[in-house]
Amino acid sequence: MRAGSVCVVACFIGMSSVHAQADEPEPPVSPVRTYSLLRENENWSFLKDPSLRNDFWDPIKYIPLRANNWYLTVGGEIREVFENVGNDNWGKQPYMNTFFLQRYMLNTDWRLGKQFRVFVQLKSGLELYRQGGPRPIDEKKLDFEAAYVEIGNSDKKNWIVLRAGRQELNYGSGRLLSVREGPNVRQSFDGVKIRSKAGAWNIDAFAVRPDLDKIGFFNNAPDHKTAFWGLYATRPWHRGISFDTYYLGEDRKTAAFNRGTATELRHSVAARLWRPVAAEESAWDFDDEAVWQFGSFGSDSIRAWTVATDQGYSLPKLPLKPRFSVKADVSSGDDPRGHALGTFYPVFPVGNYFGVIADTGPGPSNFIDVHPRIQVQLPHGVSVSSDVVVQWRENLHDGVYAVPGFLLVPAGTSRARFVGYRPGVEARWQINRHAYLQADYGIFYAGQFLKEASPGRNINYLELWAGYKF
Repeated sequence: MRAGSVCVVACFIGMSSVHAQADEPEPPVSPVRTYSLLRENENWSFLKDPSLRNDFWDPIKYIPLRANNWYLTVGGEIREVFENVGNDNWGKQPYMNTFFLQRYMLNTDWRLGKQFRVFVQLKSGLELYRQGGPRPIDEKKLDFEAAYVEIGNSDKKNWIVLRAGRQELNYGSGRLLSVREGPNVRQSFDGVKIRSKAGAWNIDAFAVRPDLDKIGFFNNAPDHKTAFWGLYATRPWHRGISFDTYYLGEDRKTAAFNRGTATELRHSVAARLWRPVAAEESAWDFDDEAVWQFGSFGSDSIRAWTVATDQGYSLPKLPLKPRFSVKADVSSGDDPRGHALGTFYPVFPVGNYFGVIADTGPGPSNFIDVHPRIQVQLPHGVSVSSDVVVQWRENLHDGVYAVPGFLLVPAGTSRARFVGYRPGVEARWQINRHAYLQADYGIFYAGQFLKEASPGRNINYLELWAGYKF
């Protein structure tokens, strides 16, 4: 793996920064009872106080093992999904595909004092009735989503922690690195990670291989054809604005694009400026990100890029608490007549990159898109959003790619730019902090390029969700 030097440098920088400042205890924080996307980020130690236990599941969120802060936390998730897709891949599967997806996850978090931790998370994803059988994102009978040991104390003002084993990686907006939450089976990685905090900065460095999901029982293995490493740093800035900067490196023995297939070494350097959605007062929020990619693809070089922005305004004091937002993204495509691969590669992106069409339709390579959205909050935990995504090809000599980055529709002889547009609506009922119901519906209307380079039929998509976390 070519990541050794990166991790050594990151470890040295992290340790130097941490030890340069006093190891002061972190101030106490109020109890947080929300469930995180990464369950490893939850801390239920406040339930050591019996007077704070007021939920049915609280007895298993803090199980004392012995004195001196030894305890066990147990958590889990159940998710049931009905999915209906018509004309998938714009008519290459010209039928209505109706199927059911089930996800079951169980995690145990062993806090063995302040210096040692073991986290284990099991996953089971099941698929029923899908024509063509399950995709890799649909089914995994039973395996470890995470199983790692962690050494170090993060209950200080400045700290450094070493983690080794199978783990999830999820950073920033998820545009380049996420757990793939939308699909049924989440993404995990095998390797090491160094987490650290130095002053206002949180810095992670990692060297891993992606986990290959096979359908059976406990038969997953690291992908030895892919090495992945990186450094991610984030800090608050001012007036609620935060800044992220990161580097990702990936070495793939086999990478396929419209240009062809070859060995690829790709580096991504990026910066992100963001402000969260306002919850109390009317205010702007934004999420702006730019990525430059370089490296080699066979005997050719790589020069690719993307710029993404999400601008929103929330009015939480008005009835329905509306939020209006517009996303706009540009991602480079490739002209195979040159000697530099120009296709932007999203690495390990969030599964539902463009909203309701979570696992079908175009992804964030070789595209230009505009994406307005309106969201409102109804009584009793109900929210409704409506949006439309309009997409074009950035380079007319490159094709259309799926969200994970593989080619869906080659460029062929078409020189049309318009890919199509997709209006959609989502309704969600957060019944309580444990349970929710959700419905998504969208139609992708094929544009001129798809009509020239593929069957060009419209994709019709419906998905119904029911979930419970504890």
